[in-house]
Amino acid sequence: MNRPRGRAPIVLALPALLAVAFLLLPLAGILARTSWGELGTHLTSESTTRALTLSLIVSGWALALSLVLGVPLAWLLARVDFPGKVFVRSLVLLPMVLPPTVGGVALLLGFGRRGLLGPWLEDWFGITLPFHTSGAVLAATFVAMPFLVISLEGALGGLRPRYEETAASLGASPVRVFFTVTLPMVAPGLAAGAALTWARALGEFGATITFAGNLPGTTQTLPLQVYLLLQDSPEAATSVSLLLLVIAMAVLLALRGRWTGAPPERTRTRKVIDEEPGTTVASGDAPQAVRESWPLHAEVTGFNELTLDAEAGTTIAVVGPNGAGKTTLLRALLGLTPRAHARLVLGGTDVTALPAHRRGVAWVPQDGALFPHLSTLANTAYGLRARGVPRAEARRTAQEWLDRLGVGHLASRRPAQVSGGQAQRVALARALAARPRLLLLDEPLAALDQTTRSRVRHTLRRHLDGFGGVCLIVTHDPVEAVALADRVLVLEEGRTLQDAPPAEVTRHPRSPWVARMLGRNAWPGTATADGLEPAGGGHLVAADPLPAGAPALAVIAPEAVSVHREKPSGSPRNVWPGTVREITAGGSRLRVLVGSERAPDLVAEITPQAAAELSLADGARVWTSVKATEVTLVAL
Repeated sequence: MNRPRGRAPIVLALPALLAVAFLLLPLAGILARTSWGELGTHLTSESTTRALTLSLIVSGWALALSLVLGVPLAWLLARVDFPGKVFVRSLVLLPMVLPPTVGGVALLLGFGRRGLLGPWLEDWFGITLPFHTSGAVLAATFVAMPFLVISLEGALGGLRPRYEETAASLGASPVRVFFTVTLPMVAPGLAAGAALTWARALGEFGATITFAGNLPGTTQTLPLQVYLLLQDSPEAATSVSLLLLVIAMAVLLALRGRWTGAPPERTRTRKVIDEEPGTTVASGDAPQAVRESWPLHAEVTGFNELTLDAEAGTTIAVVGPNGAGKTTLLRALLGLTPRAHARLVLGGTDVTALPAHRRGVAWVPQDGALFPHLSTLANTAYGLRARGVPRAEARRTAQEWLDRLGVGHLASRRPAQVSGGQAQRVALARALAARPRLLLLDEPLAALDQTTRSRVRHTLRRHLDGFGGVCLIVTHDPVEAVALADRVLVLEEGRTLQDAPPAEVTRHPRSPWVARMLGRNAWPGTATADGLEPAGGGHLVAADPLPAGAPALAVIAPEAVSVHREKPSGSPRNVWPGTVREITAGGSRLRVLVGSERAPDLVAEITPQAAAELSLADGARVWTSVKATEVTLVAL
């Protein structure tokens, strides 16, 4: 999307133009004073080629040293909190703001023959850094390495941890995660930082001449030669300056301003639709390893306080309002959050002390977290390869899973080339292919359209029927909870509010949120002798009241609510006047939200024909009624 372009205010445009002129004029001066006819002679002279060769050697070694030292330092600054972190980052930035000559003096006092470390280096190893090529390398590294560290730290900081966490859940060790996920994803920032580091090392002058001297063939780099040529041959100095200028501009143009950025957002290279014609989800038996049994026992403490036991082959739907601790529970089982800790036993083996990559717990986050630098086939095979499965076998198994979930034709595409729904199915295939002991799915079908969701739900159900471990599915979809789960775990503020079969939760939900998720009206309140006194005011009569004074929840199905234009007479025990606040379509029926001063808001479900006969519209005055036999009271 193009941003609208406006005219710059004159008060800003004039200083900006002056700034551009100020920066451009010195460069124009070099171009204007260059002796173009003698340019070749100046650049091919023996002294220039010798200085250029030395500059390339020094800058190359400085870049290598910066990579060896700077990459771990950048990772430490981006990912680890430790005492003195602010001080260390200040040390990294210091050479960027320190005058280069002062940096040279500091190096001389640190590594010189009379410095802090210099005498030890000379006595023990016979190494003398000042006035040696190695000294020039050290000086260039000192002033150039900060560009690499700062650039890579920004890229690492912008890389969302979910990619590395997902890789760990698939069985990849920290080292494998770093080299197969982290580095490839921050490659643009690393490449930009490396290019700037090399360019800065190539142009280093002050620290080099102060610490390493200006010895031809030993420490006299190209910038130092420019300094000498200015005294004897200004025309040659201008030509060599032009060479350095061209190199610097080439580096900056190649980077295109991305040196401080985080990993760039991946844009789709082609337009794709969620479901392509002819796409089907296979329905045969899922590819399985030798059947094993992995019952679950977990004791979770911290933000979540609960104990979870499940037999092998059990699927548990985890539901609850936002902030109830659903995702925290999954991350605690993975060992990836300080908010909660889980003592986890799988198949009789206590894996609590094991890192995430050795627990055998696979995780599918909400957005799938597909690795953008890998194809969908390589993504799916990632967990198998991390566990040592040969490449050919891993890719064959991965292709089978992609085929089963209806995305086998996308095997060669990158995640940026598939739709959100397709990416979610690839992420699901990747987790299933990893053969986990515990499977954690965080809203795995949320990105799918309704038709595809039902197909994938069927395939997932078939796999879970033969799964030897336990599966936890976080969902807000009541159909998923009923169709996939053997149990429904209702969380509220990190605690278990209800843990029961789906039919029991559907009949007697103990949470207003769950009741509303199931499409019911839910009124919390206090039980009375004949019904309920809702927290929002009013009175509700129920056919089967609870003991008076007990906290309770009244559940009323929308289809049990009748809507009238006049006050009804007859059998209804619960009648309230109200006003239509909203009418929405739900399949072949309409849901009518009615607000009343005598009772909490109530949703009624009626046919379009009934709505037309009643002339319903927003703001219409109506009466609602509910029979006492249609009210279910649940003790809280």
